[in-house]
Amino acid sequence: MQELNFLGVCTWLSSRYGLDLIGLRWVFVITTILGVGSPILIYLILALLKPKYN
Repeated sequence: MQELNFLGVCTWLSSRYGLDLIGLRWVFVITTILGVGSPILIYLILALLKPKYN
């Protein structure tokens, strides 16, 4: 089964810092639903900052 990625931010963060991929995705989803901070803006900024290739 192939992993689905939108911009690859969670995959990049999990591989770079050794975090759990599913847990990181849940954190983004829950913070977006609860409106804590600006997770969508942070996600888009990280998408611009991450390298194009691993």
